[in-house]
Amino acid sequence: MNATKGGLVIFTANSNPSCMELGKRIAERLGVELGKVQVYQEANRETRVQIQESVRGKDVFIIQTVSKDVNTIVMELLIMVYACRTSCARSIIGVIPYFPYSKQCKMRKRGSIVSKLLASMMCKAGLTHLITMDLHQKEIQGFFNIPVDNLRASPFLLQYIQEEIPDYRNAVIVAKSPASAKRAQSFAERLRLGIAVIHGEAQDAESDLVDGRHSPPTVKNIGAIHPSLEIPLLIPKEKPPITVVGDVGGRIAIIVDDIIDDVATFLAAADTLKERGAYKIYVMATHGILSSDAPRLIEESAIDEVVVTNTIPHEIQKLQCPKIKTVDISMILSEAIRRIHNGESMSYLFRNIGVDD
Repeated sequence: MNATKGGLVIFTANSNPSCMELGKRIAERLGVELGKVQVYQEANRETRVQIQESVRGKDVFIIQTVSKDVNTIVMELLIMVYACRTSCARSIIGVIPYFPYSKQCKMRKRGSIVSKLLASMMCKAGLTHLITMDLHQKEIQGFFNIPVDNLRASPFLLQYIQEEIPDYRNAVIVAKSPASAKRAQSFAERLRLGIAVIHGEAQDAESDLVDGRHSPPTVKNIGAIHPSLEIPLLIPKEKPPITVVGDVGGRIAIIVDDIIDDVATFLAAADTLKERGAYKIYVMATHGILSSDAPRLIEESAIDEVVVTNTIPHEIQKLQCPKIKTVDISMILSEAIRRIHNGESMSYLFRNIGVDD
């Protein structure tokens, strides 16, 4: 398949060379060359995009991975999408394995739902289809008015567990909080393993205490609403001492989640599991952001191995911490691109995926 004569063009929208690796892998699997484009920052930090080949009447796939400068990569993507739109591309499909700002998908007091804003900007720029992977919340798909294919990395992580973890039959799948119990249950049922849930840790930023429902005036001002109105006050939550629901003694503990960024909660979970008798601890996540001192903290922790996919480049972090391993997911992304370009059904890529997965 030829990138310029077969009606298919693949661009990487990232000016950071380390972020182009995934695009090269996808293009190689499809047997095409990456499209010719220049993406760079001018002296005043403005982003400039120059497409250097014709895209008129073609299916354009723009691959964008997230670097540390997330705001720059967003602007690169928007400008490139708009450039393809004004160059009369037939369709413009964004391939964004990790959707930025996905954690800001709920109202936080007087904040904003930033992922909804970003979705609107992408659609307005001219995006006609989105391919992404393991959205932080599946409901983010509803923010778009274009088709969204939310692929799953779990088949690759499950394969890694079966092939690379010795004696995985003696493992237990662990949710580091009740919020991630569904994901852990999905892994456990597919591997025919037990499940454990850690409960009682410090309250995280995604609890419903900060979802905006208590943003009106609190009790001291209730009398100002109406003297005779008595609104019952919701009793505040108080988490119990940390407990592990499930047996991990003498077992391999595999903690699963969608994102690993600030590793504090993972380190606390690993310490708790060690205290309860787990003799080996793995962490499996789709998106390895691994910000700040995460590699050093992981290296010094009780965690034996952290397994993430290459949705986000983390070669520097791997040099700092040998415990970090990578699973390549370019295969499923390239197959999604091939099917969309050829007008084939995408249902094959979602087989055996339930509503709760």
